[in-house]
Amino acid sequence: MKNILISGGAGFIGSNLALKLLGSGYEVTVLDNLSPQVHGDDPGYSYTYSLIKDRVRFIRGSVENKEDWKKSLEKIDIVVHLAAETGTGQSMYEIEKYVSCNIGGTANLLKILTNEKHDVKKIVLASSRAVYGEGKCLCPTHGVVYPVSRTDKYLSIGDFNVKCPICNKNTTMLPTDENSLLHPTSVYGFTKQAQEQLCFLVGQSLNLPVVAFRFQNVYGPGQSLKNPYTGILSIFSTRIKNGNALNIFEDGHETRDFVYIEDVTDAIVLGIEKETPNFNVFNVGSGESVEVLTVAETLREKYKSGIHVQVSGNYRLGDIRYNLADLTKIQEKLGYQPKIDFRRGISDFIDWVETQPVERDYYEESVEEMKRKRLFK
Repeated sequence: MKNILISGGAGFIGSNLALKLLGSGYEVTVLDNLSPQVHGDDPGYSYTYSLIKDRVRFIRGSVENKEDWKKSLEKIDIVVHLAAETGTGQSMYEIEKYVSCNIGGTANLLKILTNEKHDVKKIVLASSRAVYGEGKCLCPTHGVVYPVSRTDKYLSIGDFNVKCPICNKNTTMLPTDENSLLHPTSVYGFTKQAQEQLCFLVGQSLNLPVVAFRFQNVYGPGQSLKNPYTGILSIFSTRIKNGNALNIFEDGHETRDFVYIEDVTDAIVLGIEKETPNFNVFNVGSGESVEVLTVAETLREKYKSGIHVQVSGNYRLGDIRYNLADLTKIQEKLGYQPKIDFRRGISDFIDWVETQPVERDYYEESVEEMKRKRLFK
């Protein structure tokens, strides 16, 4: 029987993973700070925390505190490091917070594993597609290119296209594979890249296997309905349930690869149990690209809501235009195959939302905050 530590294990992905591991006979320890942004002011009412409460060895603490890490790592065989600040837009002005948690918290873990006695035999790291920035694209003149961030110069006149970094022509999206150039367009993406590099560098020096998963847009039952900074399905759902209109950024044709929570936890378990993924990084997605406008209209239809959906042309600096994961590597090396397509997954998510209390909608406050920082236009 293996003992597994899940940092951030009371969150959306972590709680679902904990339940899956408990069902397979693992012993699970969770380290989580029960952040109010995710769990609300009273974590006793947190849906995901309630799933694992009294079922795991729970340590309320922070990855930014080395003593909390030390306590959590006692008799642990495998660390699944999920704890992180995750809002792309928020990361552009809460820079110290994101660097301290995501990079500093990971450094604390690695410092202990490097300098102190422990039983850890593997690290499974939650990374993000944000490390790719705009990802892999095709220029009609220069072929495969990796564009830099889109700029105010074009976004301000309603040109939301991704440009070739060589000739500035419009490009078309290609599925982004793991060998693509790492080109974060947000502070959040940068911190996830740093996490990967730190873990692989130290893991290689210690001969401690590391597996990193670059998650696409994870969704499903249990996703926080309180957090206005991350999770487009949850943000839109909370607005709809409050009778508030949906503001669709850009022209609504930006796309995301939505991957269902069960597919994500399946991938993590493969990383835990198999040796073949050691010292490798993998995309975890659905392989399906869905437009944001389609998301909004689908939610409005399924909630039977009459709220207004407005394509506003607003934009956030740091956002990407397109996203589609190339899943070839994870399919070949791990036998991963996503099981839940978007139509089924969004229906399951909505069925769950309908059982939950309507949360206060903090979206407008988050937008005003970004406007003050000149990041929302």
